[in-house]
Amino acid sequence: MVDPTADVVLSPVETSLYNNVQALLKEMSQSSSQKGVHRWSLQKKLEDDPSCSASLIRVLVRELDKKLKRVSKIHKPQSFTHVIPMLHTLYYAVIQSGVMIPSSLYQTVYECLMKLLILPSPYSAVALHTLRSIKMEMNTPGSLYQKRVTAEQNLNNDHFTWQEKVFVLADPAVFSAPLDAAVRKNLEASNFLRDTTTMEISVVLRVLQAGLGTSCHSSRLAQALEALEKHTVEKYFQEVVSAVEKSMKHGAGGRTIYLNKLTYIYGDILTASKGRTTLDHGSVCSNAMPFPEINFLLWSDEDDLWDLLADFAQCSHSNSASVDEDEKGKRDSGIERDIKESDPDDTLRSLATKPGSVIKRRNAFKSMKPADRLSLMEEKIDVFPGSSAVVKEDRRRHTARVVVMGDDRVLGRLARTYHSIRERESKHLLLTRKLKLQLYYVPFSNVESSLSSPVSHAESLKATQTDWYFVGDSQDSPCQNGCRLSLASTLGRVDPWYNSNINSLGATISKLAEMHSDHSEPPEQSIPLLDTLCYYLRCGMQPVNLPLYSVKMTRSSCGVSSVVEDVFVSHLDADIPEFRHLKEKFTKEPSARRKKSTVELFGAVMSVSYSKMSLSKRKVQMGEAPMTCGVMITSEPAALTSGEDHLTVRFDSLNPGYNTTIQTQNISIRTMEHRMLSVCLDKDSRRTYTDVHRIEISPCLDPGCSIRSRFSVSQERELLISKYLDKVLSLPINTFTGVTA
Repeated sequence: MVDPTADVVLSPVETSLYNNVQALLKEMSQSSSQKGVHRWSLQKKLEDDPSCSASLIRVLVRELDKKLKRVSKIHKPQSFTHVIPMLHTLYYAVIQSGVMIPSSLYQTVYECLMKLLILPSPYSAVALHTLRSIKMEMNTPGSLYQKRVTAEQNLNNDHFTWQEKVFVLADPAVFSAPLDAAVRKNLEASNFLRDTTTMEISVVLRVLQAGLGTSCHSSRLAQALEALEKHTVEKYFQEVVSAVEKSMKHGAGGRTIYLNKLTYIYGDILTASKGRTTLDHGSVCSNAMPFPEINFLLWSDEDDLWDLLADFAQCSHSNSASVDEDEKGKRDSGIERDIKESDPDDTLRSLATKPGSVIKRRNAFKSMKPADRLSLMEEKIDVFPGSSAVVKEDRRRHTARVVVMGDDRVLGRLARTYHSIRERESKHLLLTRKLKLQLYYVPFSNVESSLSSPVSHAESLKATQTDWYFVGDSQDSPCQNGCRLSLASTLGRVDPWYNSNINSLGATISKLAEMHSDHSEPPEQSIPLLDTLCYYLRCGMQPVNLPLYSVKMTRSSCGVSSVVEDVFVSHLDADIPEFRHLKEKFTKEPSARRKKSTVELFGAVMSVSYSKMSLSKRKVQMGEAPMTCGVMITSEPAALTSGEDHLTVRFDSLNPGYNTTIQTQNISIRTMEHRMLSVCLDKDSRRTYTDVHRIEISPCLDPGCSIRSRFSVSQERELLISKYLDKVLSLPINTFTGVTA
């Protein structure tokens, strides 16, 4: 597989790595259940032999240079697809490298990445992120590893106070008890092997190796660190972190001082350990990055996520030396509650877990501070030039990484919970000021389905023209089975690297259940689930925004009307229960008998009002009264349509030949003739509403983007934000590529 046109002669090591990279890239375009294996194998190769990191970086730079030469010849986005995996492989090779990377090689990488900034988005965005990381490592060798491990392991120190927590929420609808036990055992296995001193030794060892290179005798240093007392190890860990932070503040000018400091620490460690060294230093010799602590649970209650985040926020509040200004403001804001003698940590915990019952407000008005309100809009404001003048530097030092596992239904639950969190935060800021929330999705379904060759929604509609999803039916229909991973398919089409590494994890998860049922104990290194999940958490930083839609349903039961509001992210299915058996009977009849039928059955009359999509983007109000037995509404994100977010609405007739489809962003549907609808959101039978006679759907507005208040930002800034800010709430799922609107 060696490139015969290469201008340089590759060493045997580089030849092997070149073949690995080519296999990794070729894997992206293949339909195979073994996707992701080549990337995982390459990662293990670097862990077993860290000395090949520099060789791999050289191979990747050459391949990226080849891509750049084709820019002037080919302008199709498909020609840049391989740039993303090479950039992430480059970043991961640098962060997990256990050896010193030559400055000349870093300079070559830097120049190559600068050239990549001419690529279109989102490729240039990923290149820019990689460029910043490489520049940080050039000036302060070992800083990427130190920051990542210190945050993931929550290592307490006086200089770098960032902390992270990983929460994996699995949908009990698809995770059986054996599967739950198997995945939990796999993901939480490393939690019992975690030792603070070992983690601190790992950071000290890796930073000194990266900074001093051949001047650092790794085996001797490992023995010396292992022989020291715990408090002495902590002392050197604090010194290393302090040196890294000071070097980053000084930039390139502080590199010499930084390396001199590392040299001093290295010599001091060897001196302090004289006479104490031991040959047993296996615990610090692993070149693999330590796994973060992972909290796995079945997501049975939607409030579980709020409780987890509130607990994490409480920890950050406890570790903070400053007093929360909001706690002071409560006494003057009309809140009648005796909090003067209460512990501020208990106050935060109570407000977080019971926001409605803990406080009692008099007839007084308390406006959220402009800075707090702007913090809710920070992610959206950051995409606009000059946003630094509106939002101050992000001071949140804690990151909650939330991974959901399941099919479309778990993303539907996440969407509703995310909207609820934004709504709570818009009334009283508790979490947003303290936590960064990062969302990840690992698709898995208990129904066999293939994601390797995703088809477009139009093709899926055509393929399921005669299929019908009976809301609330006890058996899964073909449409349910085939479409429950539609959002995973969407993310896979937007990001082929996500499709190759994350969409392929479903097969790995299924194998875990089989191994658990056989009571077999596979070798630790044979299961790539934990490694791949950590890779996703560390490199998946580019969000794909899935738009949310608000649905208002008017229900009538026993002559009493009520209004229910909810949100959905992928699907809304509604049918008239009286026509289910007719539809089922009609679809089972041979096509010849249908043609001979003298009675034309279509369905019931519905009044429909919607805004028609047009090229001019002018909203044209339309009105229809079709005869239908059900409605299937599917979200079409702009990431796939290269246009605006919209809904595809299909009205199903008893005779599929008379089905009609429209595209819109806003629609109102009302039944006639005293008919009632059964409505299911995001294909989740747990979110089924009956006795519905009116549905109103529109883009869901972000509660955090409401800036109208008695004391808001300046009029000029409010006008700027109102004009350019996207006020529609989207669910930001992190991927490797992302989408830039």
